[in-house]
Amino acid sequence: MIKFKVKVMLAMREMTQKELAEKTGIRPPTISALCTNSAKHLPIDVLDKICAVLECQPSDLIEYISE
Repeated sequence: MIKFKVKVMLAMREMTQKELAEKTGIRPPTISALCTNSAKHLPIDVLDKICAVLECQPSDLIEYISE
């Protein structure tokens, strides 16, 4: 199972989902879906924008958990 850690990264940077949406240009529902692990896919351009704003690596945002 893939788990998104966007919410954790936002908390570490004291940033809200709304702020991330504004800084990346990504729709708020998409950010919310990533934060609640309900996203079905993650386009590379979205991942790129989030990494740029949060100054992190993709591995900081995504974790694989074996079932």
